[in-house]
Amino acid sequence: RGQHCTEQMSRSKIVKEAGVKPTDFENTVAKAIQDLENTNQELKADLENLFICGAAEVAIANRTAVVIHVPYRYLKAFHKIQQRLVRELEKKFSNKDVVFVGNRRIRPVPKANFARARPRSRTLTAVHASLLEDLVYPTEIVGKRQRYRLDGSKLLKVYLDPSKKTETEYKLETFAGVYKKLTGKDVSFEFPAQQA
Repeated sequence: RGQHCTEQMSRSKIVKEAGVKPTDFENTVAKAIQDLENTNQELKADLENLFICGAAEVAIANRTAVVIHVPYRYLKAFHKIQQRLVRELEKKFSNKDVVFVGNRRIRPVPKANFARARPRSRTLTAVHASLLEDLVYPTEIVGKRQRYRLDGSKLLKVYLDPSKKTETEYKLETFAGVYKKLTGKDVSFEFPAQQA
């Protein structure tokens, strides 16, 4: 019975679309967040009304990332506590990098006779750009360059705020790997050289 209660509680931390059951890993992440809410006084009030809508493990070179999808409307609330939450979750999932991304929908290009235009924020380009910002949060993106390779493939170079270098540098490979997994696009993250 005790285990059933814990399962119910961790379920309240993950809400899937109707008829979709959470995976074992998603339940593990939901339980970890539930545990933090129960034991961490700093995070308790903020986590009370928040939940996630998905989670997945992504293998990147010699690391594993935990990608946690949160409902778009709660993204700002997660941002307020994200640094502390990531720190605590990375202790629970030792040797894994934790990243949060908003759950956004991409709408198809409307047909010619389709009266309603789709919002700019639902285009593939806009969703992918927002995903980049989610991945590197709270570090700011200060510039982007699109490089075209000789074989015709593209590489997006993203420049991050150098003042956050010490906090972010070890995760650059993770950001690139997760972005590639979610979008299929190559990206590299760098810090622009600071002028003396």
